[in-house]
Amino acid sequence: MMVKALALKIGIISRMLPRLALTLLRLPRRASLALALAVGAVSLAVGSCSLMAPKFNRPNVSVISIEMVSANLLQQRFAVKLNIQNPNDRELPVRGLHTELHVGGQQIASGVSDHAFTVPAFGESEFDMTITANVALAWLVLADKVNNGAKSIDYDLTGAASIDLPFLRDLPFRQHGSFSLQDPQ
Repeated sequence: MMVKALALKIGIISRMLPRLALTLLRLPRRASLALALAVGAVSLAVGSCSLMAPKFNRPNVSVISIEMVSANLLQQRFAVKLNIQNPNDRELPVRGLHTELHVGGQQIASGVSDHAFTVPAFGESEFDMTITANVALAWLVLADKVNNGAKSIDYDLTGAASIDLPFLRDLPFRQHGSFSLQDPQ
C-alpha cells in the first residue's frame, strides 16, 4: 500500500517537472535574470560560510593529577587536573568540557564542567574538573583481564571542548594508551 502511494507521489512530481520548466522559460527576461541572480547569491552565501569558518586542530589533553574527593560503594568522585595544549595559531576560548574514560572497552568515568577559560595560541592551560567514576566496574574489568592472562589493558580518554567562537562548536580530543598489568622488573 505504501509503495503504491510513493509511486503515485513520484509520478505526480515527475509530471510536474516539465510544466515547471516551461513556466520558467516563459518568464519575462527580467524575472528569469532576477531568479538566476537570486540562486547565484544564495549559492555564493552558502559557499562563503565554509571559507569564513576557522580551521582548528584538535587540542591535546592529558591528565596531570587525580585526587579522590568522595566515595561510596557505587560511585566515586575525583578532582582531576587536566593539561590542555593548543596547537593552533589563535587563542582557544573554552566555554566548557565533557569527557569520558573507557578502560578495557567499558566506560568507567565521565565528567562535565561549565568553567570557562582561554588557552593561548600555541600555549597550554591547566584545568580542574570533577569526574564521577565506578571503580568497582573498573576492578571487575581489570580482574577479568588478569584472569585471561592479559599483559596490559587499554584506556581511552575522549571528550570535547565547547568553543566560544562563531562557526565552531566543539573540538573533540582523544588520548589513548595502555596500562601494564605486569610487575615492573
